Amino acid sequence: MANVIKLKRGLDIPLQGQPEARIIEAAACEYYALVPDDFHGIVPKVLVKPGEPVSIGTPLMCDKNNPALQFVSPVSGEVYAVTRGERRKVLDITVKSDGKMTQAPAVAYKADMTPDEVRDSMLANGLFTFIHQRPYDVIADASVTPRDIFVTAWDSAPLAPDFDFVVKGREDDLQAGIDALRKLTSGNVYIGLRNGAVPSVKGANVVLFDGPHPAGNVGVQIQHIAPINKGEVVWTLNAFDLLIIGRFFNKGVLDFTRLVALTGSEVKAPCYVRTTLGARIDSIIGDNLIDADYNRRYISGNVLTGTRVSAHDYLRAPHSQVTVIPEGDDCHEMLGWALPGVNKYSTSRSFFSWLRGKRRYRFDARLHGGERSIIMSGEYDKVLPMDILSEFLIKAVIAFDIDKMENLGIYEVAPEDFALCEFVDTSKLPIQSIIRDGLDRLQKEMN
Repeated sequence: MANVIKLKRGLDIPLQGQPEARIIEAAACEYYALVPDDFHGIVPKVLVKPGEPVSIGTPLMCDKNNPALQFVSPVSGEVYAVTRGERRKVLDITVKSDGKMTQAPAVAYKADMTPDEVRDSMLANGLFTFIHQRPYDVIADASVTPRDIFVTAWDSAPLAPDFDFVVKGREDDLQAGIDALRKLTSGNVYIGLRNGAVPSVKGANVVLFDGPHPAGNVGVQIQHIAPINKGEVVWTLNAFDLLIIGRFFNKGVLDFTRLVALTGSEVKAPCYVRTTLGARIDSIIGDNLIDADYNRRYISGNVLTGTRVSAHDYLRAPHSQVTVIPEGDDCHEMLGWALPGVNKYSTSRSFFSWLRGKRRYRFDARLHGGERSIIMSGEYDKVLPMDILSEFLIKAVIAFDIDKMENLGIYEVAPEDFALCEFVDTSKLPIQSIIRDGLDRLQKEMN
Protein backbone atom coordinates (compact mmCIF):
# COMPACT_ATOMS: atom_id res chain seq x y z
CA MET A 1 0.00 0.00 0.00
CA ALA A 2 1.26 3.49 -0.90
CA ASN A 3 2.57 5.81 1.80
CA VAL A 4 0.37 8.77 2.76
CA ILE A 5 2.08 12.01 3.78
CA LYS A 6 -0.26 14.49 5.45
CA LEU A 7 0.61 18.18 5.31
CA LYS A 8 -1.12 20.82 7.41
CA ARG A 9 0.60 24.01 6.30
CA GLY A 10 -0.52 25.62 3.06
CA LEU A 11 -3.51 27.41 1.62
CA ASP A 12 -6.23 26.56 -0.90
CA ILE A 13 -7.27 29.91 -2.41
CA PRO A 14 -11.05 29.79 -2.96
CA LEU A 15 -11.33 31.21 -6.49
CA GLN A 16 -14.46 31.04 -8.57
CA GLY A 17 -14.33 29.19 -11.87
CA GLN A 18 -13.55 25.54 -11.13
CA PRO A 19 -13.65 23.49 -14.37
CA GLU A 20 -16.44 20.99 -14.89
CA ALA A 21 -15.56 17.42 -15.86
CA ARG A 22 -16.48 17.80 -19.52
CA ILE A 23 -14.35 18.15 -22.64
CA ILE A 24 -14.86 20.40 -25.65
CA GLU A 25 -12.72 20.79 -28.76
CA ALA A 26 -10.76 24.00 -29.26
CA ALA A 27 -11.75 26.26 -32.13
CA ALA A 28 -9.74 25.96 -35.34
CA CYS A 29 -6.35 27.60 -34.88
CA GLU A 30 -4.11 28.72 -37.73
CA TYR A 31 -1.05 29.90 -35.82
CA TYR A 32 1.05 28.20 -33.14
CA ALA A 33 4.14 29.52 -31.41
CA LEU A 34 7.24 28.32 -29.59
CA VAL A 35 8.37 30.85 -26.95
CA PRO A 36 12.02 30.57 -25.79
CA ASP A 37 11.24 32.30 -22.47
CA ASP A 38 9.25 29.19 -21.47
CA PHE A 39 12.56 27.31 -21.18
CA HIS A 40 14.53 29.14 -18.54
CA GLY A 41 18.30 29.16 -18.83
CA ILE A 42 18.72 28.31 -22.50
CA VAL A 43 20.31 30.50 -25.19
CA PRO A 44 18.10 29.96 -28.26
CA LYS A 45 19.61 29.36 -31.68
CA VAL A 46 16.98 29.53 -34.43
CA LEU A 47 17.27 26.69 -36.97
CA VAL A 48 14.55 27.76 -39.46
CA LYS A 49 13.61 30.75 -41.60
CA PRO A 50 10.18 32.20 -42.46
CA GLY A 51 8.58 30.31 -45.31
CA GLU A 52 10.29 26.98 -44.60
CA PRO A 53 7.97 23.94 -44.45
CA VAL A 54 7.91 22.06 -41.15
CA SER A 55 6.31 18.90 -39.80
CA ILE A 56 5.46 17.84 -36.26
CA GLY A 57 8.83 17.27 -34.63
CA THR A 58 10.88 19.48 -36.96
CA PRO A 59 13.49 21.32 -34.83
CA LEU A 60 12.74 25.05 -34.71
CA MET A 61 15.57 25.99 -32.38
CA CYS A 62 18.19 24.49 -30.11
CA ASP A 63 20.18 25.59 -27.08
CA LYS A 64 23.31 27.33 -28.34
CA ASN A 65 25.28 25.93 -25.39
CA ASN A 66 23.90 22.42 -25.90
CA PRO A 67 22.88 21.86 -29.55
CA ALA A 68 21.61 18.34 -28.78
CA LEU A 69 18.74 19.92 -26.81
CA GLN A 70 16.19 20.66 -29.54
CA PHE A 71 12.81 22.39 -29.46
CA VAL A 72 10.42 21.18 -32.10
CA SER A 73 7.29 22.28 -33.93
CA PRO A 74 4.01 21.03 -32.37
CA VAL A 75 2.20 21.16 -35.74
CA SER A 76 2.93 20.84 -39.46
CA GLY A 77 2.81 23.73 -41.90
CA GLU A 78 5.34 26.49 -42.56
CA VAL A 79 7.33 28.93 -40.45
CA TYR A 80 5.32 32.14 -40.48
CA ALA A 81 7.64 34.45 -38.50
CA VAL A 82 10.61 34.63 -36.17
CA THR A 83 9.80 37.55 -33.88
CA ARG A 84 12.70 39.36 -32.26
CA GLY A 85 12.84 42.08 -29.63
CA GLU A 86 15.54 44.31 -28.23
CA ARG A 87 19.12 43.23 -28.97
CA ARG A 88 17.64 40.65 -31.38
CA LYS A 89 16.25 38.55 -28.55
CA VAL A 90 14.04 35.77 -29.95
CA LEU A 91 10.52 36.37 -28.64
CA ASP A 92 8.76 33.54 -30.47
CA ILE A 93 8.80 31.34 -33.54
CA THR A 94 5.37 31.21 -35.16
CA VAL A 95 4.21 28.33 -37.35
CA LYS A 96 1.23 28.58 -39.69
CA SER A 97 -0.54 25.22 -39.52
CA ASP A 98 -1.71 23.37 -42.64
CA GLY A 99 -4.07 21.23 -40.56
CA LYS A 100 -2.52 17.97 -41.82
CA MET A 101 -0.54 17.07 -38.68
CA THR A 102 2.28 15.56 -40.77
CA GLN A 103 5.00 13.82 -38.75
CA ALA A 104 8.69 14.54 -39.28
CA PRO A 105 11.04 11.57 -39.61
CA ALA A 106 11.90 10.61 -36.04
CA VAL A 107 14.47 8.43 -34.33
CA ALA A 108 12.97 4.95 -34.51
CA TYR A 109 11.02 3.89 -31.42
CA LYS A 110 11.84 0.48 -29.96
CA ALA A 111 10.44 -1.10 -26.84
CA ASP A 112 13.85 -2.49 -25.82
CA MET A 113 15.78 0.77 -26.08
CA THR A 114 18.91 1.21 -23.99
CA PRO A 115 19.16 4.21 -21.64
CA ASP A 116 21.33 6.08 -24.17
CA GLU A 117 18.83 5.39 -26.95
CA VAL A 118 15.94 6.61 -24.79
CA ARG A 119 17.83 9.79 -23.92
CA ASP A 120 18.88 10.47 -27.53
CA SER A 121 15.38 9.83 -28.81
CA MET A 122 13.88 12.27 -26.31
CA LEU A 123 16.48 14.92 -27.17
CA ALA A 124 15.96 14.56 -30.92
CA ASN A 125 12.17 14.72 -30.67
CA GLY A 126 11.94 17.70 -28.34
CA LEU A 127 10.68 15.68 -25.37
CA PHE A 128 13.64 16.22 -23.06
CA THR A 129 12.62 19.87 -22.65
CA PHE A 130 9.84 18.74 -20.28
CA ILE A 131 12.37 17.46 -17.72
CA HIS A 132 13.81 19.85 -15.13
CA GLN A 133 16.50 19.35 -12.55
CA ARG A 134 17.08 20.41 -8.99
CA PRO A 135 19.15 22.29 -7.99
CA TYR A 136 18.52 25.50 -9.98
CA ASP A 137 15.16 24.44 -11.53
CA VAL A 138 16.38 24.50 -15.15
CA ILE A 139 16.08 22.03 -18.03
CA ALA A 140 17.92 18.88 -17.01
CA ASP A 141 21.45 18.17 -18.20
CA ALA A 142 21.16 14.98 -20.26
CA SER A 143 24.82 14.12 -19.63
CA VAL A 144 24.19 13.73 -15.90
CA THR A 145 22.58 10.65 -14.38
CA PRO A 146 20.13 11.82 -11.70
CA ARG A 147 20.01 10.34 -8.22
CA ASP A 148 16.20 9.97 -8.53
CA ILE A 149 13.37 11.18 -10.76
CA PHE A 150 10.26 12.75 -9.23
CA VAL A 151 6.92 13.00 -11.03
CA THR A 152 4.03 14.95 -9.55
CA ALA A 153 0.63 13.74 -10.70
CA TRP A 154 -1.30 16.20 -8.57
CA ASP A 155 -1.61 19.88 -9.39
CA SER A 156 -2.93 21.49 -6.21
CA ALA A 157 -2.76 25.08 -7.51
CA PRO A 158 -5.93 27.22 -7.66
CA LEU A 159 -8.47 25.86 -10.19
CA ALA A 160 -5.88 23.41 -11.50
CA PRO A 161 -6.87 20.53 -13.80
CA ASP A 162 -7.72 17.20 -12.19
CA PHE A 163 -5.11 14.69 -13.28
CA ASP A 164 -7.40 11.75 -12.51
CA PHE A 165 -9.82 13.12 -15.11
CA VAL A 166 -7.11 13.95 -17.66
CA VAL A 167 -5.41 10.54 -17.46
CA LYS A 168 -8.64 8.54 -17.81
CA GLY A 169 -8.27 6.24 -20.81
CA ARG A 170 -4.56 7.06 -21.16
CA GLU A 171 -3.13 4.86 -18.44
CA ASP A 172 -1.01 2.99 -21.01
CA ASP A 173 0.71 6.24 -22.01
CA LEU A 174 1.44 7.03 -18.35
CA GLN A 175 2.92 3.58 -17.80
CA ALA A 176 5.07 3.86 -20.94
CA GLY A 177 6.40 7.18 -19.68
CA ILE A 178 7.28 5.68 -16.30
CA ASP A 179 9.05 2.77 -18.03
CA ALA A 180 11.13 5.21 -20.08
CA LEU A 181 12.10 7.26 -17.02
CA ARG A 182 13.24 4.14 -15.17
CA LYS A 183 15.97 3.70 -17.78
CA LEU A 184 17.34 7.20 -17.19
CA THR A 185 18.25 6.81 -13.51
CA SER A 186 20.09 4.30 -11.38
CA GLY A 187 17.92 5.38 -8.46
CA ASN A 188 14.17 5.46 -7.97
CA VAL A 189 11.27 6.96 -9.87
CA TYR A 190 8.77 8.50 -7.45
CA ILE A 191 5.27 9.56 -8.42
CA GLY A 192 3.30 11.82 -6.08
CA LEU A 193 -0.49 11.47 -6.14
CA ARG A 194 -3.39 13.08 -4.32
CA ASN A 195 -4.63 11.00 -1.42
CA GLY A 196 -7.68 9.18 -2.73
CA ALA A 197 -6.33 8.79 -6.25
CA VAL A 198 -6.02 5.23 -7.46
CA PRO A 199 -2.37 4.40 -8.19
CA SER A 200 -2.26 2.37 -11.37
CA VAL A 201 1.42 2.44 -12.31
CA LYS A 202 4.13 -0.16 -12.01
CA GLY A 203 7.84 0.34 -11.56
CA ALA A 204 7.52 3.58 -9.59
CA ASN A 205 7.38 4.33 -5.89
CA VAL A 206 3.89 5.75 -5.35
CA VAL A 207 3.53 8.31 -2.55
CA LEU A 208 0.17 9.85 -1.66
CA PHE A 209 -0.11 13.41 -0.33
CA ASP A 210 -2.93 14.95 1.64
CA GLY A 211 -3.18 18.65 2.42
CA PRO A 212 -3.66 22.12 0.95
CA HIS A 213 -1.60 23.72 -1.81
CA PRO A 214 1.40 23.52 -2.32
CA ALA A 215 1.17 19.80 -1.45
CA GLY A 216 1.16 19.08 -5.18
CA ASN A 217 4.42 20.96 -5.85
CA VAL A 218 7.22 18.61 -6.76
CA GLY A 219 9.64 20.54 -4.52
CA VAL A 220 7.46 19.96 -1.48
CA GLN A 221 7.13 16.29 -2.39
CA ILE A 222 10.89 15.88 -2.81
CA GLN A 223 11.60 17.24 0.65
CA HIS A 224 9.13 14.86 2.27
CA ILE A 225 10.25 11.80 0.27
CA ALA A 226 14.03 12.08 -0.25
CA PRO A 227 15.57 15.55 0.32
CA ILE A 228 18.39 16.82 -1.87
CA ASN A 229 21.87 17.16 -0.44
CA LYS A 230 24.57 19.44 -1.81
CA GLY A 231 26.19 17.87 -4.87
CA GLU A 232 23.19 15.70 -5.74
CA VAL A 233 21.00 16.13 -8.82
CA VAL A 234 17.43 14.96 -9.22
CA TRP A 235 15.10 15.32 -12.20
CA THR A 236 11.51 16.47 -12.00
CA LEU A 237 8.50 16.71 -14.29
CA ASN A 238 4.74 16.84 -14.05
CA ALA A 239 2.51 14.01 -15.17
CA PHE A 240 0.72 16.14 -17.80
CA ASP A 241 4.00 16.36 -19.71
CA LEU A 242 4.80 12.72 -18.95
CA LEU A 243 1.67 11.73 -20.89
CA ILE A 244 3.17 13.31 -24.03
CA ILE A 245 6.46 11.45 -23.48
CA GLY A 246 4.61 8.22 -22.74
CA ARG A 247 2.43 8.57 -25.83
CA PHE A 248 5.58 8.70 -27.96
CA PHE A 249 7.10 5.60 -26.36
CA ASN A 250 3.75 3.80 -26.37
CA LYS A 251 2.62 4.56 -29.92
CA GLY A 252 5.80 5.74 -31.63
CA VAL A 253 4.31 9.09 -32.73
CA LEU A 254 4.77 12.67 -31.59
CA ASP A 255 1.49 14.16 -30.43
CA PHE A 256 1.52 17.47 -28.55
CA THR A 257 -2.22 17.65 -27.93
CA ARG A 258 -3.35 18.03 -24.33
CA LEU A 259 -6.40 18.76 -22.25
CA VAL A 260 -6.29 22.33 -20.94
CA ALA A 261 -8.46 23.49 -18.05
CA LEU A 262 -10.24 26.74 -18.96
CA THR A 263 -10.87 28.39 -15.58
CA GLY A 264 -11.59 31.64 -13.77
CA SER A 265 -14.52 33.80 -12.73
CA GLU A 266 -14.72 35.43 -16.18
CA VAL A 267 -15.35 32.11 -17.93
CA LYS A 268 -19.00 31.42 -18.64
CA ALA A 269 -18.75 27.64 -18.40
CA PRO A 270 -15.35 26.45 -17.08
CA CYS A 271 -14.38 23.12 -18.65
CA TYR A 272 -11.56 21.18 -20.31
CA VAL A 273 -10.50 22.06 -23.85
CA ARG A 274 -8.62 19.68 -26.14
CA THR A 275 -5.94 21.66 -27.95
CA THR A 276 -2.27 21.61 -28.94
CA LEU A 277 0.74 23.18 -27.23
CA GLY A 278 1.42 26.64 -28.57
CA ALA A 279 -2.16 27.30 -29.73
CA ARG A 280 -3.57 30.80 -29.55
CA ILE A 281 -5.39 31.65 -26.35
CA ASP A 282 -8.50 32.89 -28.16
CA SER A 283 -8.90 29.50 -29.86
CA ILE A 284 -9.09 27.90 -26.41
CA ILE A 285 -11.46 30.47 -24.93
CA GLY A 286 -13.73 30.91 -27.97
CA ASP A 287 -16.93 32.71 -26.93
CA ASN A 288 -16.90 31.18 -23.46
CA LEU A 289 -16.56 34.45 -21.52
CA ILE A 290 -19.24 36.35 -19.66
CA ASP A 291 -20.36 39.68 -21.16
CA ALA A 292 -18.43 42.54 -19.59
CA ASP A 293 -17.18 46.05 -20.38
CA TYR A 294 -14.09 46.01 -18.14
CA ASN A 295 -10.53 44.79 -18.67
CA ARG A 296 -9.58 41.18 -18.06
CA ARG A 297 -6.34 39.44 -17.25
CA TYR A 298 -5.52 36.37 -19.34
CA ILE A 299 -3.11 33.93 -17.73
CA SER A 300 -1.43 30.94 -19.32
CA GLY A 301 -1.26 28.72 -16.25
CA ASN A 302 -2.65 29.40 -12.78
CA VAL A 303 -3.00 32.71 -10.95
CA LEU A 304 0.04 32.09 -8.73
CA THR A 305 2.74 30.98 -11.17
CA GLY A 306 1.24 31.47 -14.63
CA THR A 307 2.35 33.88 -17.38
CA ARG A 308 0.36 37.00 -18.18
CA VAL A 309 -0.68 36.93 -21.84
CA SER A 310 -3.21 38.57 -24.15
CA ALA A 311 -6.12 36.88 -25.87
CA HIS A 312 -4.03 36.84 -29.06
CA ASP A 313 -1.00 35.32 -27.37
CA TYR A 314 -0.20 31.62 -27.14
CA LEU A 315 -0.57 28.73 -24.69
CA ARG A 316 2.84 28.36 -23.11
CA ALA A 317 4.66 25.03 -23.22
CA PRO A 318 4.69 24.28 -19.44
CA HIS A 319 0.98 24.92 -18.90
CA SER A 320 -2.18 22.81 -18.88
CA GLN A 321 -4.44 25.63 -17.72
CA VAL A 322 -5.75 28.99 -18.92
CA THR A 323 -7.23 31.37 -16.33
CA VAL A 324 -9.25 34.54 -16.93
CA ILE A 325 -9.97 36.97 -14.07
CA PRO A 326 -10.89 40.69 -13.86
CA GLU A 327 -7.93 43.05 -14.17
CA GLY A 328 -9.28 45.31 -11.44
CA ASP A 329 -7.86 48.52 -12.91
CA ASP A 330 -11.32 50.07 -13.04
CA CYS A 331 -12.08 49.55 -9.33
CA HIS A 332 -12.14 52.63 -7.08
CA GLU A 333 -13.31 51.71 -3.59
CA MET A 334 -14.04 54.41 -1.05
CA LEU A 335 -12.01 53.79 2.13
CA GLY A 336 -10.74 50.53 0.60
CA TRP A 337 -9.41 48.19 3.29
CA ALA A 338 -11.17 50.15 6.06
CA LEU A 339 -14.59 48.81 5.04
CA PRO A 340 -15.96 45.59 6.65
CA GLY A 341 -15.32 43.64 3.43
CA VAL A 342 -17.98 40.95 3.74
CA ASN A 343 -17.31 39.93 0.12
CA LYS A 344 -13.51 40.11 0.31
CA TYR A 345 -11.16 37.25 1.07
CA SER A 346 -8.41 37.57 3.66
CA THR A 347 -5.95 34.99 4.92
CA SER A 348 -5.57 36.90 8.19
CA ARG A 349 -9.33 37.29 8.83
CA SER A 350 -9.03 41.05 8.47
CA PHE A 351 -12.52 41.13 6.98
CA PHE A 352 -15.80 39.75 8.31
CA SER A 353 -16.11 37.45 5.31
CA TRP A 354 -14.61 34.56 7.30
CA LEU A 355 -17.83 34.45 9.35
CA ARG A 356 -19.77 33.42 6.24
CA GLY A 357 -18.11 30.01 6.06
CA LYS A 358 -16.52 28.36 3.05
CA ARG A 359 -17.32 30.05 -0.22
CA ARG A 360 -15.56 31.01 -3.43
CA TYR A 361 -14.54 34.56 -4.28
CA ARG A 362 -14.19 36.60 -7.45
CA PHE A 363 -10.56 37.74 -7.26
CA ASP A 364 -8.99 40.39 -9.49
CA ALA A 365 -5.35 41.17 -10.21
CA ARG A 366 -4.84 44.12 -7.86
CA LEU A 367 -1.97 44.03 -5.34
CA HIS A 368 -3.78 46.05 -2.64
CA GLY A 369 -0.63 47.82 -1.53
CA GLY A 370 2.92 48.67 -2.47
CA GLU A 371 6.33 47.15 -1.86
CA ARG A 372 7.88 47.81 1.55
CA SER A 373 10.47 46.37 3.93
CA ILE A 374 10.31 42.70 4.91
CA ILE A 375 8.14 42.16 7.96
CA MET A 376 9.44 39.20 9.98
CA SER A 377 6.02 37.89 10.99
CA GLY A 378 6.28 34.18 10.28
CA GLU A 379 3.49 34.45 7.68
CA TYR A 380 5.53 32.59 5.03
CA ASP A 381 5.96 29.54 7.26
CA LYS A 382 2.18 29.18 7.60
CA VAL A 383 1.80 28.43 3.89
CA LEU A 384 5.11 26.70 3.08
CA PRO A 385 5.23 23.06 4.29
CA MET A 386 9.00 22.74 3.88
CA ASP A 387 11.64 22.43 6.56
CA ILE A 388 13.39 25.70 5.72
CA LEU A 389 13.56 29.14 7.32
CA SER A 390 11.88 30.89 4.40
CA GLU A 391 12.15 34.50 5.59
CA PHE A 392 15.86 34.13 6.35
CA LEU A 393 16.44 32.37 3.03
CA ILE A 394 14.82 35.22 1.10
CA LYS A 395 16.97 37.75 2.95
CA ALA A 396 20.09 35.69 2.20
CA VAL A 397 19.15 35.56 -1.51
CA ILE A 398 18.65 39.34 -1.63
CA ALA A 399 22.08 39.82 -0.02
CA PHE A 400 23.48 36.98 -2.16
CA ASP A 401 25.21 35.41 0.83
CA ILE A 402 26.12 32.06 -0.73
CA ASP A 403 27.04 30.32 2.53
CA LYS A 404 23.74 31.25 4.16
CA MET A 405 21.80 30.39 1.00
CA GLU A 406 23.30 26.90 0.99
CA ASN A 407 22.75 26.38 4.70
CA LEU A 408 19.14 27.53 4.43
CA GLY A 409 18.23 25.15 1.59
CA ILE A 410 18.53 27.07 -1.69
CA TYR A 411 19.33 23.86 -3.61
CA GLU A 412 15.96 22.34 -2.71
CA VAL A 413 13.63 25.11 -3.84
CA ALA A 414 12.18 26.65 -6.99
CA PRO A 415 10.25 29.90 -7.49
CA GLU A 416 6.90 28.08 -7.59
CA ASP A 417 7.42 26.88 -4.02
CA PHE A 418 7.22 30.50 -2.84
CA ALA A 419 4.12 31.47 -4.85
CA LEU A 420 1.84 31.32 -1.81
CA CYS A 421 4.37 33.26 0.25
CA GLU A 422 4.12 35.99 -2.37
CA PHE A 423 0.32 35.87 -2.17
CA VAL A 424 0.13 36.33 1.60
CA ASP A 425 3.11 38.69 1.83
CA THR A 426 2.19 41.98 3.51
CA SER A 427 5.45 43.44 2.17
CA LYS A 428 4.31 42.88 -1.44
CA LEU A 429 7.72 41.59 -2.50
CA PRO A 430 8.20 39.78 -5.84
CA ILE A 431 9.42 36.70 -3.98
CA GLN A 432 9.34 34.32 -6.95
CA SER A 433 11.50 36.73 -8.97
CA ILE A 434 13.91 37.06 -6.04
CA ILE A 435 14.32 33.28 -5.79
CA ARG A 436 14.69 32.94 -9.56
CA ASP A 437 17.39 35.61 -9.66
CA GLY A 438 19.17 33.99 -6.72
CA LEU A 439 19.18 30.56 -8.36
CA ASP A 440 20.50 32.00 -11.63
CA ARG A 441 23.30 33.90 -9.94
CA LEU A 442 24.20 30.88 -7.82
CA GLN A 443 24.35 28.59 -10.87
CA LYS A 444 26.61 31.06 -12.66
CA GLU A 445 28.83 31.36 -9.60
CA MET A 446 29.13 27.60 -9.09
CA ASN A 447 29.76 26.78 -12.74
